[in-house]
Amino acid sequence: MISVILLAIIQGIAEFLPISSSAHLIIFRDVFLLGKDVITENMELTFDIALHFGTALAILVFFFKDFWNMFIKGISKGVKDDEGKMMWYIIAATIPAAIAGVLFEDVIDEVIRTKYWLIALALIVMGIIIFYADKTSEQKKSLKSMKLVDAVIIGFSQIFALIPGFSRSGTTIATARTLKLNREDAAKFSFYLAEPVVLGAVILQMFKTDMSLLADNISVFIVGILVSFFVGLLCIKLLLKYLKKNDFKIFMWYRLALGLIVLTFLFI
Repeated sequence: MISVILLAIIQGIAEFLPISSSAHLIIFRDVFLLGKDVITENMELTFDIALHFGTALAILVFFFKDFWNMFIKGISKGVKDDEGKMMWYIIAATIPAAIAGVLFEDVIDEVIRTKYWLIALALIVMGIIIFYADKTSEQKKSLKSMKLVDAVIIGFSQIFALIPGFSRSGTTIATARTLKLNREDAAKFSFYLAEPVVLGAVILQMFKTDMSLLADNISVFIVGILVSFFVGLLCIKLLLKYLKKNDFKIFMWYRLALGLIVLTFLFI
């Protein structure tokens, strides 16, 4: 259970920082063997999705007022209202990743998730991209000044995040910064986009999961979801506060270090 808690903490942190939660779960479990005695091969993907469900709940709770206002005004006022148009922007931005996820899910799960060197390289490359995109982009736009085309471009960038190591939050934040969104709002929109994508993945996985697998390991899943939920809530708050005065340099150095450590570990 300690291993389950540690993996859930990793998910709660890595889901919101631009460092790739999927890559962290795969690396710490498969390469560094954390939790391999508990998370058997037939439940790895289901467990990962469960942890993502915990962080999706954290997003829903933390931004509940925002989501509620978006929904009410999106239905009643449509794109004429700033909050209303955000709902439709999120829907438009979600479609590309949803289609790609359905089409390429099996290929990614069966091939890429076991290519640890590729995941390590993705960590390194995307770390540099995030830093460069942030460093060279002005902070001119806010969520209120976003256009539909901005949302769609950011949505398309999520397709790259299907590859563990690229990071969903990392790719969307880097793309948003390239489009000149300020750091805090770039992170917020990234979090908004996570909700439908992750919940869709959870629902899709539920149809594929043997219910007896959940029943036999119910305590593992419950603890994992709860821990990732509470850690996720804390991480959202801290990251938004951090980005008010700081850039993404620290995340680039972390990604470079972890990627190099994994490549060295694999080589040895």
